[in-house]
Amino acid sequence: MLIGEYSYAIDDKGRLNFPPKFREAMGGTFIVTRWLDDCLVAFPEDEWERISALLSEKSMVKSRDVQRFLYATAVEASPDKQGRILLPANLRQHAKLEKDVTVIGVGRHAEIWNTQAWQQMNEACAAGPSPPPWKN
Repeated sequence: MLIGEYSYAIDDKGRLNFPPKFREAMGGTFIVTRWLDDCLVAFPEDEWERISALLSEKSMVKSRDVQRFLYATAVEASPDKQGRILLPANLRQHAKLEKDVTVIGVGRHAEIWNTQAWQQMNEACAAGPSPPPWKN
């Protein structure tokens, strides 16, 4: 299970140090792609295969947009000897990753956030759901 929050910086070459505890759980190669809420997601290969199987069980019409969203920008990531993964420019642009990055564990996957965006999301989650407009 992937849990916790880790802060890093992306270097000039687009490399991100991936948390050591997460590298163990992810295996030698894992999948990184764009995700909801303008962040990236990292899936261990077995979880990626599980999600792919779930999507293929749905009708092509119902799942095609999700498949396009996930598969079009997916890359295999293999940490180098220093534990860094290369994030392609298109993925960094999607998540607005320029320097400060936060990697969080979300059970079966990890999310890679622009630190400022993560702080805003985390504050919104901590505040709880917004009341409906008619209750203000």
